[in-house]
Amino acid sequence: MTLAAKPPRPKKCQNAACGSKFVPQRLGQRVCSPACALATKDVHAERVRKAIAQRERKELKARKEKLKSRSDHLREAQQAFNAYIRERDRHQPCISCDSTTNDAGLITGSRWDAGHYRSTGSCPELRFEPLNVHKQCVRCNRDLSGNAVEYRIRLVQRIGADQVAWLEGSHEAKRYTIEELKAIKAKYRALVRELKKGEVA
Repeated sequence: MTLAAKPPRPKKCQNAACGSKFVPQRLGQRVCSPACALATKDVHAERVRKAIAQRERKELKARKEKLKSRSDHLREAQQAFNAYIRERDRHQPCISCDSTTNDAGLITGSRWDAGHYRSTGSCPELRFEPLNVHKQCVRCNRDLSGNAVEYRIRLVQRIGADQVAWLEGSHEAKRYTIEELKAIKAKYRALVRELKKGEVA
């Protein structure tokens, strides 16, 4: 005994201006009539164009990713880490001079850096150590070369003398792999998102 094929179920016409119910006469039929097919032609073409453009962007991004050097990955990881420091300390004053965004005397206005207490040149091992990096005004960080004496005074007040002594001690040399740098970038981008989400909430 053979089972009878089920009749096709009515579908809603994909032409937004129509929207009537119809029974498809062929597989994949989306509209009820040739007129509605013409009306939706440009819409479908736009979807196809966007899908192709999106795929091309993904392929281009993948190709660019393969061409990146270790220095490129280090720079991107540093940018993500610095963005985290600025977001973490957004309500804190400059670590070296106590200036704030609202201070009329702050020549640099609202521009802030992530200032390293021990620089990446003198101690690259602490490049991504949050205790070693704090929000700092551009004037102190760049024009005054970090304003180290004032930085240390306020750093002791902020994180304690024991932590500062640890920062000033010796540290094992570290050379990050590309995979480690990618992980650092992803980690601090995620932390920035979490901090911003908490600020909104």
